[in-house]
Amino acid sequence: MSPTPSKRELGRGERVLPGLWRLRLPLPWPGVPHCNAWAIAAGPGIVLVDTGMHQPGSLAQLERAMAQVNLRLEHVRLVVATHAHSDHWGQAGPIIDRAGCELWIHPAYGHGAGGAEGDREQRLARRLEVARQSGVPAAALERYAELMREMPSGVARVVEPGRELVDGVVIETDLGPWRVYETPGHAPSHVCLFQPDQRLLISGDHLLGRISLFYDYGWTPDPVAEFLRSLDVVERLGARLCLSGHGRTFTDVRAHIEGNRALVSERLGAARRAVDERPRTAVEVVPEIFGEPLTEQTGNWRLTETLCYLQHLEADGLATRESDGEIERWQAV
Repeated sequence: MSPTPSKRELGRGERVLPGLWRLRLPLPWPGVPHCNAWAIAAGPGIVLVDTGMHQPGSLAQLERAMAQVNLRLEHVRLVVATHAHSDHWGQAGPIIDRAGCELWIHPAYGHGAGGAEGDREQRLARRLEVARQSGVPAAALERYAELMREMPSGVARVVEPGRELVDGVVIETDLGPWRVYETPGHAPSHVCLFQPDQRLLISGDHLLGRISLFYDYGWTPDPVAEFLRSLDVVERLGARLCLSGHGRTFTDVRAHIEGNRALVSERLGAARRAVDERPRTAVEVVPEIFGEPLTEQTGNWRLTETLCYLQHLEADGLATRESDGEIERWQAV
């Protein structure tokens, strides 16, 4: 997914509940024009959950959103990241510099740290090799490599956490304590925050208002299984209001959980039928899942998701892969 300049999106702030504000921050991605950060009153300041992506002018956009609800960066007493994707923790460094506070994030944040730490070329080489083995043509890989080398990481710098966000950690605020629940799948470092008295869920990208699936490929053995287990974790909480990483708040949390399960099941079924029919590359499986061929605009997202479904089938003993030394093909067991 390539970035394009956004002329119309501006940082916006709005009150959701007394002591809880949504900060809508611009993103440079087609189809994903903004992300949410959440400010929660905490004594003389606020806890800031997620930060937005680091890009030219991004800190000013955050300050603009905060000013609309009478907040300032200097009010931030703690930065909490739901996961280590650039649009959720990329701006942590500059915020911490201004506010003099800590960052709390899950210890598995390494999947999002590589670009900012200088090993981008090694990671890009690995991604290109996976794509080549999956059947992506050489010309498309060359264009993708050029684009990625020019694209900023979106992370200002990697900040070592003051505390690791693991199951059971509690974040104190004026709305009461928020408990951390590990919810990997979308990302290895993903967590959700739950306030039990008011049944509020900060879901990051685990649950979104518009059901949309993405998994980080290559960091854990089966991110699809992790995502499904994480849906079970969140379902047991009985949240009445979900504050997600993109889009507006929503109340039909259980329906969104079921919608995610149904979409995963549908796409897994399509992947299984594809490899049942004949051996296929991952690129050849993509249109069987999404109803249209891979394109350069959708390639990174959809190929990654498809590989995760095939990996899940493999973990369940329903598919296997074979390589001729150049191309990898998947087939039913």
